[in-house]
Amino acid sequence: MIRRLAIALGLTSLLQGCSPLATMNAVFVRDDPAAGRDIAYGPEPRQRLDIYAPPGATDRPVVVFLYGGSWQSGERRDYRFVGTRLAEAGIVVVIPDYRLYPQVRFPVFVEDAAAAVTWTARNIARFGGDPRRIVVAGHSAGAQIAALLALDRRYLPADVRPAGLVGIAGPYAFDPFEYDGTRAVFAGLQNPDAARPIAFATAGAPPTLLLHGRDDTLVLPRNSEMLAARLAALGVPAAYHDYGNIGHVGILLAFYPGLSWLAPTAADTIGAVNGFPPRLGP
Repeated sequence: MIRRLAIALGLTSLLQGCSPLATMNAVFVRDDPAAGRDIAYGPEPRQRLDIYAPPGATDRPVVVFLYGGSWQSGERRDYRFVGTRLAEAGIVVVIPDYRLYPQVRFPVFVEDAAAAVTWTARNIARFGGDPRRIVVAGHSAGAQIAALLALDRRYLPADVRPAGLVGIAGPYAFDPFEYDGTRAVFAGLQNPDAARPIAFATAGAPPTLLLHGRDDTLVLPRNSEMLAARLAALGVPAAYHDYGNIGHVGILLAFYPGLSWLAPTAADTIGAVNGFPPRLGP
């Protein structure tokens, strides 16, 4: 019954844009270790972020989590369950909003995310985070953005380099012009490779963990398989975990307390973040 409820709510929220995630947060998430709310990282209304931190945090690893929504929907407060779960494990979490289509097109939402990561690198020590241990993470469209920030060095300043990447069900090797739902979002793009994180894989990429559900029919698991294989071939520490009997939404809902049996998404993410070494240079 819980599984059916969670997946029904998650499908509605993530695929139809009418989010009951706030309701699920109220039901499942009792503690809210928010260290900062509605903090501006830029002048635009959607350039705001929330921070979750364990009490008394000092020099803790940091996750900048980018939510999905086909680059067209999403609100940072709906992902309180992610921030709370990771903060309870001793991680400082930053969840930014970013501008969406139709207000903007690619690459503006990636640039917004880069601005949020840069803000984090400059300010997170005040909230107990270690700026040398910033991990970019995301789900679905947010995982594509996170992977571009980790792999395409054009987006972040030379002195701001992620210590790791955690991607959950991301489209890392897709062609945005192949699908009706994404063609307009990436209109004006001359070369589809500019939107494909896999095209920017190099030996200098940060350690990476890619998670995917074997039953994901929205973003096919081959995206994670291909990127992990490409990075590993370049000598980058890269792991790929595929979960059976879980789809595109359930893999994220597993962050909720009481729904961890859906998939070990949270445990694997926490283990990776704690295991990534600090980034010591550009």
